[in-house]
Amino acid sequence: MDNFDVIIIGSGMGGLACGDLLSREGLKICIIEKNKQLGGCLQTYVRDKVIFDSGVHYLGGLDKGQNLYQIFKYMNLMDKLKLQKQDEDVFDKIVIDTDETEYPFAQGYENFINKLLVHFPGEENALRTYCDRIKEVCSKFPLYNLRSNGEYNEKASVLEIDTKEYIDSVTQNEKLRVVLAGNNALYAGQPGKTPFYVHALILNSYIESSWKCVDGGSQISKFIARNIREMGGVILRDTEVVRIVADAKQVTHVELKDGSRKHATHYISNMHPVKTLEITDSDLIKNVYRKRLKSLENSISSFTLNIVFKKDSFKYFKYNYYCHNEGTVWTVADYTEENWPLGYAMFLSASSKGNVYAESMTVLTYMRYDEVKQWEATFNTASDQQDRGTEYDAFKRRKAERLLDSVEKKFPGLRSHIKAYYTATPLSYRDYIGNDDGSLYGIVKDYKDPLRTFISPRTKLPNLFFTGQNLNLHGILGAAMSGLVTSCALLGNDKIIEKVRNA
Repeated sequence: MDNFDVIIIGSGMGGLACGDLLSREGLKICIIEKNKQLGGCLQTYVRDKVIFDSGVHYLGGLDKGQNLYQIFKYMNLMDKLKLQKQDEDVFDKIVIDTDETEYPFAQGYENFINKLLVHFPGEENALRTYCDRIKEVCSKFPLYNLRSNGEYNEKASVLEIDTKEYIDSVTQNEKLRVVLAGNNALYAGQPGKTPFYVHALILNSYIESSWKCVDGGSQISKFIARNIREMGGVILRDTEVVRIVADAKQVTHVELKDGSRKHATHYISNMHPVKTLEITDSDLIKNVYRKRLKSLENSISSFTLNIVFKKDSFKYFKYNYYCHNEGTVWTVADYTEENWPLGYAMFLSASSKGNVYAESMTVLTYMRYDEVKQWEATFNTASDQQDRGTEYDAFKRRKAERLLDSVEKKFPGLRSHIKAYYTATPLSYRDYIGNDDGSLYGIVKDYKDPLRTFISPRTKLPNLFFTGQNLNLHGILGAAMSGLVTSCALLGNDKIIEKVRNA
């Protein structure tokens, strides 16, 4: 019989954070991961001896004392991670296809304002109002500020603000409105839906400080996994949980694909809540709750183009690009077969081999799951390799060339620098991350009904908990915070938050 205190299903950032934090509290942890590689969206893969990130292209909040820095410091990561700070004067460039100007987002609020004032000299009031509002909204989220004494009604006052409506209210300048929404691909922004707090929590993090992981984000999962093992935890990879089994009171064990069972006192699922409930046998979880969760919309998926450059052919730069067709900043996801893609985000990978020239580039654009639905009966991961067929390969090639056409408008001659490229579709995300539709950021938040899309870490089974990007916020910061929330819920107190703040 196993004598684990906690079994954690899935090793995304939320699951790993729970594993590390709870190990430090003296609990014996077992993490069970279906993939060969740990980390969820922290996974990297190598093509042509070049490392590509599957999900983490840059991080915010990692300067001394900032929120992610404190979490990583408490986990003993800060002196181990290989990080590269993005350009202080521009971490993101916002580009509109009909305008040659590249609009910069700079690090530090004064710098952010001043760099935009160069292009919008009459808009200082608007920019200051906007930045003050971001800071004010962020201050209402206790956990984001690593405060343990927060009241729910503290943030209630800022949950019901629409991002587009708020941005449009601070300025009459149409171009500035577009620019301020320019990197909304970070949260799959939708007009009339995306709450401003989502925009604020994410933007603030990058304005505070913006970083890349040198040689990829999988170093984060590698070091956290090492911590957990050193504290007596067990990590099983290439091992899939197929059932969560409960008696009349609580979860009794999990069943693995090979038919064996694992037992613990508590269970945490880092899977999507809907997927978790699909494999949970219990009358305590009512159908109305299952239906409510299943009815929540998931964010859109993406098509990813990973480019390997010819040696020393494409100059490296320490910022990202968000490019949009004129008038589409809020509607890039509403593409048609004919006009796709309406925009894209572009990231260069930071490499330890030097930063004069780039080794590789990732281009991301939205793709709806229905475009790959005809191949949904296929499954393909490193653990379970299958061929999706020649039609699928042709589809990917066609999309890649179309996306390259779009990128070459901004970077003429880009194709001449390409040694090879590789692609990923919503099916790749679905199979590796384990959701139904390849959703990038999980459950969509809606300012009109904010409480409906907040998922509690607790379930009706007293020893089963959720963690991960669907709880409060996506991204490395959001998922790490979810690990804090879930760990506190399991322990029944907030003492870990104090420890992280004072690390």
